[in-house]
Amino acid sequence: MPPTAPHVRRTRSTTWKQNGNAAVCRRVTRPGGTVAAVVWDSRGGLVFQRMMWDTAVAIDPNARAARDSLFANPVAIPGGLAGFFRDAGLENVEAQSVTIRMDYDNFEDYWQSFQGGQGPVGVYFTNLTPELSARIKEAVRNAYCSGSPDGPRSLAASAWAVRGKAP
Repeated sequence: MPPTAPHVRRTRSTTWKQNGNAAVCRRVTRPGGTVAAVVWDSRGGLVFQRMMWDTAVAIDPNARAARDSLFANPVAIPGGLAGFFRDAGLENVEAQSVTIRMDYDNFEDYWQSFQGGQGPVGVYFTNLTPELSARIKEAVRNAYCSGSPDGPRSLAASAWAVRGKAP
């Protein structure tokens, strides 16, 4: 794979089922045309997010709801996105995991990826007190360094790539 398609519908991965995006894509794709999507494997494939969320939950129980909404989302489980494609009536559905590396120069480079105010991570940090944010940052720094000096890290990031044909 990875899948490609002439019609692209950009959407948040957490809305695939609720908004019926696979069905919309099927409806607007000519018969025999390809519908494709790629979503982060937030449950098991985003080491950089898992490290931050699990550390935050250990310090702030309020982080649990945000973390769990990402990691328990049906689109994030094996077969989840492919199931949405099949439920929408797409045919010849194929799925695979695609892995890339997220390279960081040091902890501050890694940490800045959470400070842009976007998505669930950004919303979470925007609503923290400065003191709580500092505590979480220090704990995540310890996890990032894991007993080694601060410096470059390369963390795996996997996504689910799915494609199917419109009938």
